[in-house]
Amino acid sequence: MSRRAALLALPAAALLALVPTTASAYPGPGRVTGSVVTHDPTMIRTASGQYQLYATGGGVSSKTSADRTAFAAGADAFGSRPAWWSRYSSVPEAWAPDISYHGGKYLMYYSVSSFGSNTSAIGLAGSTTGQPGSWSDYGIVHASNASSDHNAIDPNLFVDDDGKWWLSFGSWWTGIKMIRLDPSTGKQHASDTARRSLASRPTGTKAVEAPYIVKRNGYYYLFASYDTCCAGTSSTYKVKVGRATSVTGPYRDRDGVSMMNNGGTPVLESHGSVIGPGGQSIMKDVDGDLIVYHYYDGNDNGTSKLGINLLNWSSGWPVAY
Repeated sequence: MSRRAALLALPAAALLALVPTTASAYPGPGRVTGSVVTHDPTMIRTASGQYQLYATGGGVSSKTSADRTAFAAGADAFGSRPAWWSRYSSVPEAWAPDISYHGGKYLMYYSVSSFGSNTSAIGLAGSTTGQPGSWSDYGIVHASNASSDHNAIDPNLFVDDDGKWWLSFGSWWTGIKMIRLDPSTGKQHASDTARRSLASRPTGTKAVEAPYIVKRNGYYYLFASYDTCCAGTSSTYKVKVGRATSVTGPYRDRDGVSMMNNGGTPVLESHGSVIGPGGQSIMKDVDGDLIVYHYYDGNDNGTSKLGINLLNWSSGWPVAY
């Protein structure tokens, strides 16, 4: 029996006992080869069975894979970068894309900013194929500035069972936010302009970002990245999760602590040469849910690499394996 099959056969209580209590107990990433240097990856499987991955950098960098193991670098999503990007980044480049497929079209939310700034904007693009160079930019969805209490980066689209669209986003400041979207435009809903709060760290470091929401077994699960990113082998990034019975929260961890009060159950942390895993997205594939993320390789001078693990939900909480 494979390790995966053995884990799936375990009762929930036994699986919970496998949740790591020490850093060394976390599972390593699954095997990936080829072009694996990446940051803040999001991935989808197209109708042809090809894996299409987009990530931070340039005009949104891309990779493809036929088997989820061997990855090849591709062209940027945008053949030419939208002019409005220069208002938020002097480079300019885009960060932390989020790809999904709705209504016969691939959609990509992404952010434009500069490091440590909350003068930022979230953009939206669409494509009928999802391939690099095919994306049409639809402009700004939400923006923040130096007087804002939040940061408009790291977007994630969630479509509820009743057809309501929600966008979560945020980094540092007062934490993770959510707005309701109009499905006909992909932009903020005209009759619901509330900006909701999902997760924050009111004391100590403000370091929580990169939200991603999925619904499993009647619960909404909010994944987020905590602590310090982008510092190579000095990174302390980690992934935590909370769950709620409503998409707007409140989200609580396994111990009942609110994610609005620094709560969060660990999913991935540094272990061995895998340092600072985070910038995660969740992808439903033919063999189960994947957590797709980056980490800093302690055996390669802290180079940012692609990590992929499967998730088991049988305990009621996601366990990477």
